[in-house]
Amino acid sequence: MKKKIGFIGLGVMGKGMVRNLLKAGHVVYVYSRTKQKAEDIIAEGAKWKETPKEVAISAEIIITMVGYPHDVEAVYFGDDGLIAGADKETITIDMTTSTPTLAKKIYAKAKQCGFKALDAPVSGGDIGAKNGTLSIMVGGEQEAYDAVYPVLSIMGENIVYQGEAGAGQHTKMCNQIAIASNMIGVTEAIVYAKKSGLNPENVLKSISQGAAGSWSMSNLIPRVLKEDYSPGFFIKHFIKDMGIALDEAQNMNLDLPGLKLAKEMYDTLAAEGEEDRGTQALIKYWK
Repeated sequence: MKKKIGFIGLGVMGKGMVRNLLKAGHVVYVYSRTKQKAEDIIAEGAKWKETPKEVAISAEIIITMVGYPHDVEAVYFGDDGLIAGADKETITIDMTTSTPTLAKKIYAKAKQCGFKALDAPVSGGDIGAKNGTLSIMVGGEQEAYDAVYPVLSIMGENIVYQGEAGAGQHTKMCNQIAIASNMIGVTEAIVYAKKSGLNPENVLKSISQGAAGSWSMSNLIPRVLKEDYSPGFFIKHFIKDMGIALDEAQNMNLDLPGLKLAKEMYDTLAAEGEEDRGTQALIKYWK
């Protein structure tokens, strides 16, 4: 059944997700802080709205995919925010990687106002967004999850309900923790291969199919070998995610040394002006 879907945030990930929703035949209302970013997607059939509130008034299901927790806060709680335009039929889905605490705050406010709210961060980068193959981890009420599952399945393949509000964001932290140390490993391997005089392309063929294989190795290291550092996922956003995970770990009295090291390395690159590169630019740490 054709749905009226709102989508807020038209960055590297958002546009691919909107295109898949349009291809599936849904009506998609979009908003971005900069309308210029939306011009191509409007030309492809999306309908522009001037504020998040207007998106909420027009749509049944509203997806947010913005940069930082403070952006999420503004989109939901601002004077012209989603909450101001939502009604009892509304279901919001925040797919931004944000804090579990904020996810619970949005859920509580939604419950107070009579609508449903889910936190559903994703993994899979620009490739997954474009191909509709994202992993989606969902927190909130089961009833709301069941209602929006057909829409989520347009954007992703591995969709798992994780539990109550905030559970999606906690699961995404697990994902980012695993990626952080893995990125050190895969880039170190290529640095070692080059230093020892090996052909890194041949090394990649050998090790990517064995126990060392990973999504990062198969999808990001080929970009490294082409010196393509364009962002599937920005370093600055990864630093944000690692900071959230470290804060949550501290709240649980949990030490995560691998994550700490990865964040220190990425912080170094950001200080050198690499924050708008993709995470595969970690290889530049050794240059």
